[in-house]
Amino acid sequence: MVDQPGDGEYPEHWEADVVLRDGGTAHLRPIHPSDADAVQAFHTGQSQNSIYMRFFTFKSRLSTKELKRFTEVDYKDRVALVITFGGEILGIGRYDRLDDPAEAEVAFNIADAHQGRGIGSILLEHLAAAAHENGIRRFTAEVLPENRKMLMVFADAGYDVKRHFDDGVVSLEFNIGPTEKSRAVMESREHRAEARSVRDLLTPSSIAVIGASRKWGTVGHQLLEHIIEGGFPGPVYAINPEALELAGMLSFGRLSEVPDPVQLAVIAVPYTEVPGVVDDCAAAGVKGLVIASAGFADDGERGLLRQRDLVRKARANGMRVIGPSSLGIVNTHPQVSLNASMAPEMPRRGGLGLFSQSAAIGVSLYAASSRRRLGLSTFLSAGNRADVSGNDMMQFWEDDADTTAVGLYLESIGNPRKFSRIARRLARSKPVVVAKSETMGLRLPPGHAVRTTQAPAGALDAMMRQSGVIRVETIEELMDVAQIVAGQPLPAGPGLAIFSNSMALGKVVADSAEAHGLAVHGIVTDVDLDAGMSLALPALRRSLQETLASDAVHAVVAALLPVRGLTVESIAGVLAECSAAAGKPVVAAFTGILDASVYVEGMVGSEAQTVPCFSNPGAAVAALAAVVRYSEWLARDPGQFVEPAGCDPEAADMLLDQLLQDVQGAELKALDAASTAALLAHYGIPVLPSAGFGSEDEAVAAADRLGWPVALKTTDPALRHRLDLGGVRLDIEDADSLRRTIAQMRRSLAPYGSRSLEVQAMAPVGQACTFRAIEDPLLGPVISFGLAGDAVNLLDDWAHRVPPLSAADVEEFVRAPRAARKLLGYQGLPPVDMDALEDLAGRLAWMKDNHPEIALVEFNPVLCGARGLSLLAAEIRIGNPARRTDSARRAMLG
Repeated sequence: MVDQPGDGEYPEHWEADVVLRDGGTAHLRPIHPSDADAVQAFHTGQSQNSIYMRFFTFKSRLSTKELKRFTEVDYKDRVALVITFGGEILGIGRYDRLDDPAEAEVAFNIADAHQGRGIGSILLEHLAAAAHENGIRRFTAEVLPENRKMLMVFADAGYDVKRHFDDGVVSLEFNIGPTEKSRAVMESREHRAEARSVRDLLTPSSIAVIGASRKWGTVGHQLLEHIIEGGFPGPVYAINPEALELAGMLSFGRLSEVPDPVQLAVIAVPYTEVPGVVDDCAAAGVKGLVIASAGFADDGERGLLRQRDLVRKARANGMRVIGPSSLGIVNTHPQVSLNASMAPEMPRRGGLGLFSQSAAIGVSLYAASSRRRLGLSTFLSAGNRADVSGNDMMQFWEDDADTTAVGLYLESIGNPRKFSRIARRLARSKPVVVAKSETMGLRLPPGHAVRTTQAPAGALDAMMRQSGVIRVETIEELMDVAQIVAGQPLPAGPGLAIFSNSMALGKVVADSAEAHGLAVHGIVTDVDLDAGMSLALPALRRSLQETLASDAVHAVVAALLPVRGLTVESIAGVLAECSAAAGKPVVAAFTGILDASVYVEGMVGSEAQTVPCFSNPGAAVAALAAVVRYSEWLARDPGQFVEPAGCDPEAADMLLDQLLQDVQGAELKALDAASTAALLAHYGIPVLPSAGFGSEDEAVAAADRLGWPVALKTTDPALRHRLDLGGVRLDIEDADSLRRTIAQMRRSLAPYGSRSLEVQAMAPVGQACTFRAIEDPLLGPVISFGLAGDAVNLLDDWAHRVPPLSAADVEEFVRAPRAARKLLGYQGLPPVDMDALEDLAGRLAWMKDNHPEIALVEFNPVLCGARGLSLLAAEIRIGNPARRTDSARRAMLG
């Protein structure tokens, strides 16, 4: 084994807060020489059996030499990570590089009292990520046969583990590169842990309101009052050092005076007092914090530092944080009945889960849902979103039987790659409606401390679409869609029938529906609603039932003017009844009602059956069209995430390691043609060969090697594709023509200062396309596709996607640009080989997803013919990889 002194630079970026299997939190970090006493305490606290399992012998204490070896590492060939809780070490994982530099031996030791919390699997993930960063590709381990728990850690990690038994020891060996199975295992464990941690926050057994006040109208007073009036069944404790009695109950001066355990602390004290309160909560064993106090990241850089210290302290002591600047949380389940928020009353119970960030947006969301009489399952305002985020809530909602649809208003996004994979999974079972501004990701609102994007416009929206998210722009649009998905069956297709008591109105609605991509199958206007309730409603029921019975009709919009003698509620009751019987959505738009006392917007009908009602038929049609698009996404074959044949990511990793040796800091290195071709070859992407030259004789010799006819190009990136500027000459058939063309091109390009030329074998004719891929600070890998030339240069007609991409994603991707119709056969031109184009797109997406070191890839042009395609030019730049917001290790953001 390699044995080097601990002289390496401490890798601070390996530090991470993690969520354990039981929903608690802890801190993971590299070991440090100052940990010697803590390691000794950890060792002496272990049972004899645990010590024997780790060292294959018993030793009551570690020697000074052993402590030095275990705590002084170089963070490259010898690495150790510890997981701590309140400063106490819960587990240690380490690796030592072996004689083969690509291989290391790994070992773990987990505290007896904390076994079964998933610590070993988390340490393995983080050790594998650290080892991969240091060029290690395989782990080995030696485990006693009776150490079943540790054997299960390796067996259940998702790696292809080879094992053999020798001299009473089980020897294990496995590659540590992420695999489809290892990713699935990590995501499953992450989901269970994060869902559990949020569930604990939303279903506390006891609550303390710290900063509860007797003064009416203060935040502390309202929070305490709303919790009590909401009917929370568990104990509620008021904490205020200046009051003996609050809300009719005995109050306590400090949390430490409360005689029983407190699971959730709701904090409403000045920001200067919050750190001390968090210390008290940690000492009392509190599991979660809802912080209503402002004065953190919303107070500039100094406030951001306070916020980071606050979250670090909370997580290190096992606590999740909602806020700061949170409006609070709500859970309408009868056994919980929790209104720990500024909402004046408990909302209706229903199936819609809501998430907001800032308190102001949370107030607007709550007000809009209440006005429309939408029932909620849960509501969470994350405030500055220092810890608990929309991703956490989606993990919880996926398992929550009370939630049937979810709505999120996002002002910023911290981990879009994780959002994408969670939303893609959640949207398969529950509609996910997201409202966001057009500038989200480009600039941050006050109090939000996350990365911003440099990706092309539309990339973030494209990521959401490919994840199945119903994307809207405003709170009102979010509620429009939520009205439909929260209580109506999903439409099976775009077929729409329109009911109206006005032909003019019906035609306007039909025009709007067709503009939104819906297929109108009739406008029904022959129902006489003026005949009185006893005749009109049965006639409406019969006509609606007949219409909904048609296989071509998947939904109905009832656009109605006021009718004398018929109430909105009576009509809505019939619509709801018919919708439920047919299993098809029916939405209503009641226009022309001026009486503000009559509700025409929201869920209307009986307690058992309601129908979504709108005051604006245009809003009803737009919301229904969005739901139809979601339903079509749901019905689409999602495809498989399969690595294309002939890819060798490990070989590409080794090549990139070599190429990056001379790259310093944030600089980017442009690869030469040979390195570019070698890297692409590891992903089965051939580049049509070309050759630079100095003299005309060298050019002729190169053409002889490549094969006639040839093309002559400038190497200037700005001109090499410009036929109009003389940057390219095609179909040069012999040496004399080549010599003449070289002289002509050098004269024509002289004004541009471009004299360097190359020859390239002629490719079969085809449609010129272009691919581009970047590594974005926020989104990670982003790939773009368009038709080369004016389509992308002038009209910005790009399609964007965020890997990983399934086969279905790739198929949709290369058909997404508006000009892509030319690829499918256009004005007599034959269609191109779409299979070959999809194959290239899939390989590029796979390569970019695997290698964040690749900062930029550009394929321009790619000539797509009727049979196959040719990549004529490729440009690649590499650099030190930006650490992605989602990786092959579980870590909490921040």
